[in-house]
Amino acid sequence: MVCENIIESKRRQVHNLDHEGVIRMKQHVIKAFCLSLLFIALVVSPLLIADENTVNLESRVIQTFDDPEAEPWFAIGSKFATKGFPIVQYVKTWPIAVFGSNPSNKDLKALGVAMLFDRKEYNWVDLIPGVKKGSGDNVTYEPKELDLPGRVKMIDIWIWSGNLNYYIEAYLRDYKGVVHTLPMGDLTHVGWKNFRINIPSSIPQGKSYLPKREGLRLVKLRIWARPTEVAAIPTSADAPNYEKAIYFYFDQLKVLTDTFETLFDGDALADPNFMKETWGSQTDGK
Repeated sequence: MVCENIIESKRRQVHNLDHEGVIRMKQHVIKAFCLSLLFIALVVSPLLIADENTVNLESRVIQTFDDPEAEPWFAIGSKFATKGFPIVQYVKTWPIAVFGSNPSNKDLKALGVAMLFDRKEYNWVDLIPGVKKGSGDNVTYEPKELDLPGRVKMIDIWIWSGNLNYYIEAYLRDYKGVVHTLPMGDLTHVGWKNFRINIPSSIPQGKSYLPKREGLRLVKLRIWARPTEVAAIPTSADAPNYEKAIYFYFDQLKVLTDTFETLFDGDALADPNFMKETWGSQTDGK
């Protein structure tokens, strides 16, 4: 009887061991299967999304300010701007950090603006890219927003200041017509300084349907005066206005932009130029 009990106990132990072994084996198989799926996901997923993550960053010069006729800008001032101000002028100057002290065979210029106000306030001056019409006393300017190529990541510009407590903003329009104001920084520096601002991802530069890319446009630059800062450079009361005026200069407006565009079978059909030539006159009812 004792022997039978011992034999039965051993049999049960062997059975339990075999059952646990089967369970452990199943667990190993399941783990191996899950690891295989994870490996496949890690390998395949980047291939599936690689096209979306591909970028081709380029630095593009938007305005050099070297040719006043080809790149005209004009300025308008706020309520307390002194009569005759602001004034825009193209000046033979440049940031040495960009072009060196004596660039040869280059007619370099910068965009200058002279500002003067009758009183301290939140005064401002808008610098606006435009189209010049007429000549002499009949010259007029019409705003023309600057197209920015690709999907813009950063705007870059050089600005000269005389250490004034002013600051500057950039105004960008997206494809929906919404204008976004981007602070570019304080102008409390001496001489030339490079300003760079990142474009927030919240500003749309594309859509999910074709054509996907929708570029931004630069509407204007706005210079603000803080109300505690001078509205004119302190000097004698009878000094000429050019001694009282506040000056800023601008050069080398650039963007860092992603120009990559996915190619696919029939991509030419989504090209805006093709669409305009093929469908423009019919869809406009002309």
